[in-house]
Amino acid sequence: MENIRVATILIALAVGLVVAGGVSILLVKAFTEKFKKSQQNEADNLVRLASEKAKNIEMEAKDKSLKILQDAESENSRRRGEIVREDDRLQKRRLELDNRIERLELREQNINKRQSALDKRANEIEKLYATELEELQRIGQMSMEEAKQVLLGEAEKEGRNDMARIIRQIEAEARNEGEKRAREIITDAIQRVASEHVVSVSTSLVTLPNEEMKGRIVGRNGRNIRAFEQAAGVDVIVDDTPEAVTISCFDPVRREIARRSLDRLIVDGRIHPAHIEKILAEEEKEVEKAIIEAGEGAAFDAGVAGIHPEVLKLLGRLKFRTSYGQNQLSHAIEVAKLSAVLAAELGANVEVSRAGGLLHDLGKALDHNTEGTHAQLGAEYAKRYGVHPKVVNAMASHHHEVDQESLEAVIVEAADAISGARPGARREDLEQYIKRLRALEEIANSFKGVQQSYAIQAGREVRIIVRPEEIDDLASTRLARDVAKKVEESMQYPGQIKVTVIRETRAIEFAK
Repeated sequence: MENIRVATILIALAVGLVVAGGVSILLVKAFTEKFKKSQQNEADNLVRLASEKAKNIEMEAKDKSLKILQDAESENSRRRGEIVREDDRLQKRRLELDNRIERLELREQNINKRQSALDKRANEIEKLYATELEELQRIGQMSMEEAKQVLLGEAEKEGRNDMARIIRQIEAEARNEGEKRAREIITDAIQRVASEHVVSVSTSLVTLPNEEMKGRIVGRNGRNIRAFEQAAGVDVIVDDTPEAVTISCFDPVRREIARRSLDRLIVDGRIHPAHIEKILAEEEKEVEKAIIEAGEGAAFDAGVAGIHPEVLKLLGRLKFRTSYGQNQLSHAIEVAKLSAVLAAELGANVEVSRAGGLLHDLGKALDHNTEGTHAQLGAEYAKRYGVHPKVVNAMASHHHEVDQESLEAVIVEAADAISGARPGARREDLEQYIKRLRALEEIANSFKGVQQSYAIQAGREVRIIVRPEEIDDLASTRLARDVAKKVEESMQYPGQIKVTVIRETRAIEFAK
């Protein structure tokens, strides 16, 4: 029984195993079929997506190809239009060239005709010339060479007359145009600078509060005035002028120190030798400060930068220097501004012109103590302190003592003349004025053929009357030029002087 039971169990287990194996096989088969189906679905989806993407790419490619085709067609249309326009332009140019060639051919024909006429005229002239030579030889009994010399002399004389006439005409035209342009530039420069009409003049007159102050200034036995003159290096003139004394000194700086010191002594009231020396020392320092400030202020007003302090200090001394009543520092500033305006109008270097105008009279602060002209001294001093070479040349050449090497130097000279010659800028005493007029007339009378000369318009013009039998019209032009050149070389004057030569022929006959 026991064995049967065991066998039954074993059979049951075997059957269970077989059933379980079958079920597992069915399950595996079902799972495999399901997996294959899902893979097939995924593959179908991928194929479908790829197909759609391919269609999209194909559509985009078609669009791009269509756009490229349209662009190409538009580019071809544009180029065809350009080719058509270029062809039209070439056709027009060809027509123009054809017309020009026709005109040139016509002109050549005219020239050939004129040349033929000229050749014919030349032949006629040669024949006339030969006839004239034969006639001259017959009448004058001259050889061919002698007649040739006479004819060459006549031709040379006629040619020189024609040349002089043409030169005079060209000079007159150039002078008219040049004067017109120069007047415009100079007028514009003067108006833009707009300097004061009344110039400042340094004075050495000291006003006193009363007449008793003269006695205190002189002191007991002249002790105070001697001490003051010795310490200040000036002359104090106590004359009959009421309530005033005069300080005289060739050095304007020393004169200014003395004037300021005397003013302080008069206000202070303590006038004795020890106090005089103290006041003079203090005022000397104050004047030195004023000189430096004046130089710096002048450079600022003129718009010039980068000047050495020693040059500025010397420039400031011009504040106490005058020429024909014109303050030299104000004159320097005015010349700098005029030079800048003229340089801007003429296209020159404005900065160099401005600096040259400001420093052109720098030597006038030195020429009391040093030998040499103020232009030479100023140029050497400026060169020593590194001033630009063009500025140095403008300073040295503004009175033609050396050659002018640049347009800026000419501009500085012109600005200097404008500043000195404008109305109200300068004045001169009667004696110097008369001497200048006499010198002007003497220069004119020194030339051969001059009958009379008159300096008129305050020395701005000299009129020369010549002998008509000695000087002809062409010689009159040369005489005016020679007189002007000699005046420039031998005289110093502000502005310019006009030279007018008058030639008058008079025919006189008596009825009897």
